[in-house]
Amino acid sequence: MFKENKFYTEKSQSRETTLLTGFFCRKERKMDNKNSLKILLAQCLHETANGYMVTELLKEFPTIQELMNATTEEMMLIKGIGKGKAQQLSAILRFVRYAQGNPDGKRVIMNSSQAVYALLRGELEYLPVEKFIVLGLSTKNHLIIQHTVSTGSLNASIVHPRETFRMLIRRACASTILVHNHPSGDSTPSKEDLVLTQKLAEVGRIMDIPVLDHIIIGQGQYVSMKEKGII
Repeated sequence: MFKENKFYTEKSQSRETTLLTGFFCRKERKMDNKNSLKILLAQCLHETANGYMVTELLKEFPTIQELMNATTEEMMLIKGIGKGKAQQLSAILRFVRYAQGNPDGKRVIMNSSQAVYALLRGELEYLPVEKFIVLGLSTKNHLIIQHTVSTGSLNASIVHPRETFRMLIRRACASTILVHNHPSGDSTPSKEDLVLTQKLAEVGRIMDIPVLDHIIIGQGQYVSMKEKGII
């Protein structure tokens, strides 16, 4: 009886995971790259790119955001995708989020908007609702805390200055960076974003915990309000 080559299987899955992670980590991931995504999904599922499972998977989850947020149970509703394959693909998608963050756990220095984006991109980029996070920094811009202030609806999260600064004060942070996502994928600041930023920046000045930046994360893009001259 043929015995599965465990080394080959693990090596193959590792290669496919790396390729899929690379796809999601690219700055340009428009859906005209759908053929590339089909090929990578086919490799992960050990199916053909134009096969039934891959086609149905992309039909059910037509955008990257929907695919990233698909649950194991939802994948299993597709004929041919059993628990094993669904769990395998879910694990790979979780790894993508992990790889986009800070996987080695090293001490993080938030000295640029790009550093903030790299840290939180994996967590926020594909969320279907808004999430508002504050980063508390030391005097040398080392990350002390990452605190979720609120998670809201599709279009808005509820943010209050008291909740925003409470943890920063408790942890004696020297400054802060505000971060939230736009589920639409467009990182352009809204009028509400601008008003909230000015409000929190003013509170920060009063509390002597300056707001260094407010970064809005979209899909494959971000906006730094500091770089835009808003803060």
